[in-house]
Amino acid sequence: MAEKKVSLPAKLINGGVAGLVGVTCVFPIDLAKTRLQNQQGVQVYKGMLDCLAKTVRSEGYFGCYRGAAVNLTLVTPEKAIKLAANDVFRQKLSKDGHLPLWGEVLAGCGAGTCQVVVTTPMEMLKIQLQDAGRLAAQRPVSTPAQAAPAAAAASGPAPSLVAPPPARPSPPPRPSATSITVELLKTRGLAGLYRGAGATLMRDVPFSMIYFPLFANLNAMGQEIVDNVQTRAPFWHSFVAGCTAGSVAAVAVTPLDVIKTRLQTLQKGEGEDTYRGIIDCTRRIMRREGPAAFLKGATCRALVIAPLFGIAQGVYFLGVGEALLGLLE
Repeated sequence: MAEKKVSLPAKLINGGVAGLVGVTCVFPIDLAKTRLQNQQGVQVYKGMLDCLAKTVRSEGYFGCYRGAAVNLTLVTPEKAIKLAANDVFRQKLSKDGHLPLWGEVLAGCGAGTCQVVVTTPMEMLKIQLQDAGRLAAQRPVSTPAQAAPAAAAASGPAPSLVAPPPARPSPPPRPSATSITVELLKTRGLAGLYRGAGATLMRDVPFSMIYFPLFANLNAMGQEIVDNVQTRAPFWHSFVAGCTAGSVAAVAVTPLDVIKTRLQTLQKGEGEDTYRGIIDCTRRIMRREGPAAFLKGATCRALVIAPLFGIAQGVYFLGVGEALLGLLE
């Protein structure tokens, strides 16, 4: 039994297109996940829906897409590397068209390892931009009643019984991916962009080891053999298989994602912990917030990863890349 071969350029195009479509669809939920995971003391948001509602109310609809430009720029190489690397490893480890379970797990491990070179700086920048709104919401805002006495104390007796309207506090400048990158390179060098690389590796490798074997086996249930050639599964089947495998893998590694998010967040709110490394972060979260804190954002993460990988695998197995390359020939 032979499996239809797909060229590497086609795999890269498939992965890139799938990443762009998927991120555009689910980014607001990913923003909510980051903000919920970073909450330590002050509970600004009660849950995913509350976070999205408050974000839209205070920052506008496009506030839900803060950091999306970084993700959309780097998700193409990230997804392309991950999907293509998994396929390459699977082909290398296959014997006579058969890949044992240990080979599927090893291929997923290799794919997760390869993508970290792009994932770490992408996540590093994205998290700073996503979390800026949560930090701004924690800052106390002076009310008119508080502002009037303060102004009177500073300037002496009021010359008039009619007090001028209090000036609105100017919002803090919004960080940009470029300014964060320049500052990190200036102060910490290239290593600054790779802060939390170990935690990213700890999250992505187990994720890929769970996701790819599970997806391959679920997707194989929808494949047929025509003229001794294994055909692709239907779109709907690949989509459902990707969603299912993505949800399971996402929830399984959520504790590692919480640790990674906390380590990569540079700006902390009042009373929030800073961490010296993975072990220190794990101990502090356990001591201050309890075991439940390691599952913060688990629902959001499942809702992000499920359609993201469903779309990715649907596009990948539909052969969008092959079609585009065919038009160019």
